[in-house]
Parts: sequence; C-alpha cells; structure tokens
Amino acid sequence: MGVSGCGKSSVGIALAESLGARFIDGDDLHPAANKAKMSAGIPLEDSDRWPWLDLVSKALAEEVFKTSGGSLTGTVVACSALKRAYRERILDGAPKTFFIHLDGSREILEQRLGARSGHFMPASLLDSQLATLEPLGFDEIGVVIDIDQPIAKIIALAQASVTR
Repeated sequence: MGVSGCGKSSVGIALAESLGARFIDGDDLHPAANKAKMSAGIPLEDSDRWPWLDLVSKALAEEVFKTSGGSLTGTVVACSALKRAYRERILDGAPKTFFIHLDGSREILEQRLGARSGHFMPASLLDSQLATLEPLGFDEIGVVIDIDQPIAKIIALAQASVTR
C-alpha cells in the first residue's frame, strides 16, 4: 500500500516472485471510468473506490497465504489502500490480509513520478494522495517500510515481515 510512485508494483512483483505467490496490480482492477478520471487529473471519490476495493478484497481472498509443502503460496496485490476505511473494506472479504506500507518523502515520490512514463496516474494527483493517506494504525496488521533504500533491501524486509 501507499501513494503513487512509492514502488507498490515493483516491490509487489518481486515479493510475489520470492514467495512463489501470484501478483495482481490493483490498478488493473480499476474500471475504465476510474482510470479515465485519474488520467484527467481528477481524484477518485469514495463512491468510485468501494467497488474497486471489493475486487481487491476478492482477489486476495481467492488464495490466502498458507503453508503447503514448506513453501508459501498466495496473492500479493499492489493497492494504494490510503485510508483505514479502505483497508477495513479489504479486510471484510480477506481478513488475513497483511499490509505493507511503502512510505517515503514527498521529494522521493516526486522524483519517481517524474521519471515514470506511460502510467495513467499523473504526478499532479500526488498532493491529493498524500492528503488522503492515513498511515497504518498501531492496531492494524502490517508493517511500514521506508522506500529510501535499495529495492533489494525493501523486498527482503517485506518478505521477512510476511513470513514471520
């Protein structure tokens, strides 16, 4: 979880590969109307997000992490999940979800968004996302990982958090 540009997809793909899990980019679950709104620089409203979050929850619930022959299987979904209410909506359908919040400074996020091309989410929505972001609460199941470090270390920390 985290705002645009934090590395959700890159870390998610690598984490899924290291765990032998499948990866789903939550952006792929957005309906065309949501993508069109974001492409136009219009932030989504909660009414836009609820059906999408239900799809994220369903994807996570289809195959939860479980031990099978000593290896982990499951699903890793890259999803912003910016508000606690959004995470609670995901947990309603996938109660064993573990959240990894990829957190970084505005400067790092802006730099990453500026270097990215071909994504429907414009850098102009970063302020909106940062304003919406509610960090993981102390009572939420998950971990916060600082993105200002090598991606290999981020993945190792994520994997260690999920497998403990």
